[in-house]
Amino acid sequence: MPLVTLTVRQPKTAAFKSTVLDAVHAALLSVGVPETDKFQRVLELSADDFRFDASYPDLASPRTDDFVLVEILWSAGRSVKVKKKLLETLMASLSAADLNTEHVMVCFKETTWENWSFGGGRLIHV
Repeated sequence: MPLVTLTVRQPKTAAFKSTVLDAVHAALLSVGVPETDKFQRVLELSADDFRFDASYPDLASPRTDDFVLVEILWSAGRSVKVKKKLLETLMASLSAADLNTEHVMVCFKETTWENWSFGGGRLIHV
């Protein structure tokens, strides 16, 4: 179960957020995540509360207020090959939606199966 967190600077339209979240979900589907396994949240912060370097480490163009941070928390064990495929699919979708992919940062976070309770306090994967 991936948990996707999208962090952006205020203000962003519902369409902007949906475009990014839909692209992330499509990329997750491309690497085998079930379609109904969709858990997403958006953090829309002020410039004071979401700070970032405009060019780290070596971007082709400086980040703008449209910088997007995507965090994907999922179970451990996915290969680098799977992560690369997800990133390729995601960047292609965002590029097709006219988003500058140089301004999209993705962070994978991994946890073990026993750390997920999907409801009712049940640990179904132990």
